[in-house]
Amino acid sequence: MQKEYCGCSWSGGKDSCFALMQAMQQGYEPRVLINMMNENGRISRSHGLPYALLSHQASEINLPLVAHPASWENYESIFIGALKDMKTRYGISSMVFGDIDLQAHRDWEEKVCLAADMEAVLPIWKQDREILVGNMIDAGIETMIVSCNETLGENFLGRMLTRELLPELRALGVDVCGENGEFHTLVVNCPLFKNPISVPPFVKVKHDKYWFLQFEV
Repeated sequence: MQKEYCGCSWSGGKDSCFALMQAMQQGYEPRVLINMMNENGRISRSHGLPYALLSHQASEINLPLVAHPASWENYESIFIGALKDMKTRYGISSMVFGDIDLQAHRDWEEKVCLAADMEAVLPIWKQDREILVGNMIDAGIETMIVSCNETLGENFLGRMLTRELLPELRALGVDVCGENGEFHTLVVNCPLFKNPISVPPFVKVKHDKYWFLQFEV
């Protein structure tokens, strides 16, 4: 049976990590990771992670990282161009995404993959969030909260997402997967990594109504 080579939309967080792990169990073989950065190319658009940390993760998975700076205005065109280039360069025919149940996100992912003549693969789509986050933790994915909304506040930044933390999230009415954007995570260790990630020093900063860890790298 011929291998199905794929790329992965890699946020650096738990959902994309577990989606990639699930895809690999389904027979997909990853060849490359992609992350979209902000305009200056220094931090990622989704999680506010510096390139150095994302690159470190990719190195631990032993995969190349494609990282493109983009504004919201040209995000889609740059992403499609990157997919076409990755298809040619790495021989991939599909892209793995870590979305759970936001239909607008899935529609967009299928749209850009169609434009690049590729398949969008969403291995954790429509899974129960309570069960899902527990499965991530049980699978050995260790993650740190690196950004969060005002409901959680700055005291949640830097905390590890464990089963013990879940009741605190529920008590605040926060989705335990953060699927509505309540928080984002950084994978510091998982079965895909050769070694754990050493988290560099950081400070806590607030932009608009959202808190971020600003790493000193």
